[in-house]
Amino acid sequence: MLERLQKIIARAGIASRRRAEELITSGLVAVNGQTVSELGSKADASRDHIKVSGKLLRPAGDRVYLLLNKPQEVVSTMSDPEGRPTLRDFLHGVSERVFPVGRLEYHSTGLVLLTNDGDLANRILQSNHLRQTYQLKLKTLLTFAEIESLSRATGARISRLKGKEMPWYEVTLSEARRDALRSRLFQSGHFVEKMKRVGIGNLKLEALPSGKHRELSSAEIVTLSRLLDGKETEKPARPARPNPQSRPEWSSRWNRADKSKRSGPPDRSAGPNRPPRPGARPSRSERTARPDRTHARPAKHKKPGGAKKSRPHSSPRR
Repeated sequence: MLERLQKIIARAGIASRRRAEELITSGLVAVNGQTVSELGSKADASRDHIKVSGKLLRPAGDRVYLLLNKPQEVVSTMSDPEGRPTLRDFLHGVSERVFPVGRLEYHSTGLVLLTNDGDLANRILQSNHLRQTYQLKLKTLLTFAEIESLSRATGARISRLKGKEMPWYEVTLSEARRDALRSRLFQSGHFVEKMKRVGIGNLKLEALPSGKHRELSSAEIVTLSRLLDGKETEKPARPARPNPQSRPEWSSRWNRADKSKRSGPPDRSAGPNRPPRPGARPSRSERTARPDRTHARPAKHKKPGGAKKSRPHSSPRR
C-alpha cells in the first residue's frame, strides 16, 4: 500500500514526522536507489527499498515508551556536533532506537518523553489542547494583577508553590504558549531563573531521580491516547485537606467551650442551655402552651344543697 514517506519513516521509529520531512527535503532519503526530496512522495514499505541517511529502513519492531528526568545542561537530542551531553548518555540498557518528543531547553530540567512510535509523537506535537505543567523560579514575586493578566494573555493556570523560600510558581499551559509566557515575563521584568517540566497530560514526573528513566505502563499510554483524541479530560488536582493544627486560636477555644457544655448529662431542670435574648419574641410553642397550674391556689369545694341561705339580722335579746 502506498503511503507518504514521512509517515513510513516516523512509523519505523527513526524520527518524528516533522523531522522526517526535514530529512526528505535535505535529500537524505532514497527510494529504490533514487533520492527523493519532494514532500508528498509515496512509497510501499513492503516492496520498496527505502534508505534514510544511507541506512536501510527496517520494519517497525516493538513500541518503546520512556519517561526521562532530564538533568540541567543536557541537549534534548540523541547526538550533538559540539560534543555536549545528550539524552542518549542517560539511556543505559535501552537497545531500541528512540527519539525525544518535543523539546526542552539546554538549561531546563524535568520530564522528556522518548519513543519509537512516530504516530503518537506526531499527534503530541500537533495537539493544541494537551496541557503541560512546569515549575518556574522567578527572580521577583508576581502580583495578583500580573498573574491575572498573564493568565488571560496565555491561557495558563498560575499558582504559587507553598513551602518554597524563593518565588516558585506552578504553571499549566499548552506547549505552544510556553514561549509566549516566557517573553511576557521577560518584558514585565520577571526573569525566569529555573524551569522544570513535571507533567505532560497524564504523565507525571513525581519522584523519578534526575538522569533516570522508566517505561510507561499500558494504562498511561491508553490514557494519553484518549487525551489526544479528546475522549478524556484531565482531572483537576484534589484540593488539600485543611491541617487541624493551622486553625485559628478562637476556633479551638470555641470547640473547647462546646465540649465543656456537651460533657455530662444535660440539666433539664434548668431549662434550655442558652437563655433567650432580651426582647426576643416567644416561640409559637411557648405562646400556645397552657399555663402551669402546679403552684396555683386550690379551688374551694362547694357544699351540697345549693347556695347558702343568709340568716335575717335580729336584734339581740334583752
